[in-house]
Amino acid sequence: MTTTTVPTHRPASRRPDRLAPLAAGWLGLWGVLALLCTLTGAGYPFGANDQDGGGANLLRLVPVDVAPPLFAAMLLAAAVAALAMSSQGARTAGPLRALLLGYGWTVAFVLAVVVPDARVLVILGYAPMLILGAPFGWPPVDYADVFTWSLGVKVAAMAGGVLLAGALLVWQRRTADACVACGRGGADRGWTTRAAAARWGRWAAGTAAAIPFAYALTRFAWAVGIPLGISPELLDDMRETGQVWAGAGLAAFATVGAVLTLGLVQSWGERFPRWMVGLAGRPVPVKLAVVPATLVALAVTAATLGLATTPEFWRLGGGFTMASAPMLLWPFWGAALGAATYAYHLRRRGGCARCGRG
Repeated sequence: MTTTTVPTHRPASRRPDRLAPLAAGWLGLWGVLALLCTLTGAGYPFGANDQDGGGANLLRLVPVDVAPPLFAAMLLAAAVAALAMSSQGARTAGPLRALLLGYGWTVAFVLAVVVPDARVLVILGYAPMLILGAPFGWPPVDYADVFTWSLGVKVAAMAGGVLLAGALLVWQRRTADACVACGRGGADRGWTTRAAAARWGRWAAGTAAAIPFAYALTRFAWAVGIPLGISPELLDDMRETGQVWAGAGLAAFATVGAVLTLGLVQSWGERFPRWMVGLAGRPVPVKLAVVPATLVALAVTAATLGLATTPEFWRLGGGFTMASAPMLLWPFWGAALGAATYAYHLRRRGGCARCGRG
């Protein structure tokens, strides 16, 4: 007697459909908070009110009495747009679709890239040290001075920008008659095929690994007393204040990031290596690589945008030098890392449970 097994299909995930309502709720909440800042004149955390020093943030250019109502209007309008996109029957086409997408992507860019600054990237770099050393009282810092209200708002803005971008992507796909879950509108072709993604993904990953490694080399040189790109006097000052060791810590983070970036095009980035007991040989979950890499790409791009538009940055590096050049390449780092991450996603994505393609 034989038994016939009937194949079962996983139910389609409804998570893409939840993004727009979630984005609308987030935008509405922070829009109301910005409105309260406007009415009370208190609570705005940027510009002259930035606890972390707003010199490396583009919002320093917006007066503190103008920014709250501007943010309130921007966020509440985006909340209304996201709410309109939450309807699965929304089939807006033509100029109105282009207007909504253009405004939505602009707001998402402002939240995810303009509002955050280098402080977010620095905290990401020091996070392992801060978390592991906290029980032992090292490093000897006041955590209230590290995790400030300003930093919290910057991280929240980045999260809101990503949430809004996800909602926009789903609506953009829906109005283009593509699958809202995977984006496929037909058979994979051109640069989105696995073979093509493997080719251009290698170039992107190599670029995204080389730039942080070049940055790390300069900071490691300072740590061992080599004034690469800076004057000996400045290096002495940095050693006395401990800044050189802070730079070495960020260099270590950048080096680890460079190695992990190469994993996006290596076999050990798809299956856990043998030395990882308990996980050896198992497939690496796609999101385990995609989510952190996307976060770092955004943080790097945001940090670059703030630093490169700050006069103090150019005065510190003495113009275009070996010290500043690696940081000026950060925009290419963010773009290359984002491209390498997307190529990794294209290579490893399987069949779509929602549309059945792939």
